[in-house]
Amino acid sequence: MGEVRSIGRLAATLGSLGLVAGALLIAGSRHWLPPDLPSPPAQDAGEGRPTPHAPIHDARPSQPARRIAENLIAPPPLDASGIERIEPRPPLGKLGLASPLKTPMPQDWPGTLLYRPVATSSSIFEAMGRRVIISGTVDIDPGRTCAFGDAVWPCGQRARAAFNAWIRGRALKCLLPPDVDRFAIAAPCMLGKQDVGAWLVANGWAMASPSSIYGKAESVARGAKMGIFGPPQ
Repeated sequence: MGEVRSIGRLAATLGSLGLVAGALLIAGSRHWLPPDLPSPPAQDAGEGRPTPHAPIHDARPSQPARRIAENLIAPPPLDASGIERIEPRPPLGKLGLASPLKTPMPQDWPGTLLYRPVATSSSIFEAMGRRVIISGTVDIDPGRTCAFGDAVWPCGQRARAAFNAWIRGRALKCLLPPDVDRFAIAAPCMLGKQDVGAWLVANGWAMASPSSIYGKAESVARGAKMGIFGPPQ
């Protein structure tokens, strides 16, 4: 029975000491906590959303960024007036240079066959959407008339008919520039092995242009009174 009483007194004494220690801790906590600690805002019981946190600002004093090796990283300012432009050095070799474009010359042009030609005058024809003038010749307009003695006759129409009758729709091979647009162009043409310009001038159905290779053929046609230089035909 005496032991029970001793244990009760010991428990009471320990409880009293615990109360005294708790009081001392509460009294000393005002020195540990910050004096102006904001209290959390009140939240309605019906709202379960958390309160957003306020942004935290760094209260430490700001310092400018430290410059490191500025004279090595940033180039010094240059005076443009002292800069002189010099010619570029020549290439070390020709292997890396682009070769100049070679322009095809008339003697290098491939012959183009023009099918079903139709003469529109004494030395002009149309074929495959192109209009070709026989180079080295002077055309006789279809409306031209010629006089021989006392006779006046439509030599222009007759010259065109003679050209059409000779080609008879056969293909003419002409030296045309490559990739030429479809417009009127003067070009030498061949019918088989016959030079078209030489045939027209030699038979008097066209005249030779100045400094043309057909000048002698026109002189022969005039002397022989061929084509437009002769009587009505």
